[in-house]
Amino acid sequence: MKVKNSRLEALKMLISSMELSSQEEVLRALKTEGFQLTQATLSRDLKQLKVAKAASMNGKYVYILPNETMYKRVTTPRKATEMLQRSGYISVKISDQLAIVKTRPGYASAIAYDIDASDSDLILGTIAGDDTIFVAIREGVTRGQILRVLSYVIPEIG
Repeated sequence: MKVKNSRLEALKMLISSMELSSQEEVLRALKTEGFQLTQATLSRDLKQLKVAKAASMNGKYVYILPNETMYKRVTTPRKATEMLQRSGYISVKISDQLAIVKTRPGYASAIAYDIDASDSDLILGTIAGDDTIFVAIREGVTRGQILRVLSYVIPEIG
């Protein structure tokens, strides 16, 4: 299942960063990312992701993702594996017993899960939205302590 999830994420990144107009092009792009799959599997993946075709700026029909802000088409293409290495973290602000972690859209739940799973006794718990996480901090914890704990889960903080 982990391979499929990685493949689907790579597929989303490729579609959002390249103008791919055929399944053959998609299969080639996935192959360069290290995913070897059949046309039938690709077809099922495209259906699961609700991928459609639409006219691009140059009139060519290309694959597009449904309206998910996290995967808007980017202007400077990068390898999907490079884009997947980012955690989605944007910033953190701390005030007394509350930290607010901002993420890219769609990333907050996964990061909050990782924060809760870290099982730190300095953090009471989290509440996640689409792009914001509220982190409840135990009384008496310093800013430095909480940043250190969060940096284990979100290396970009460190």
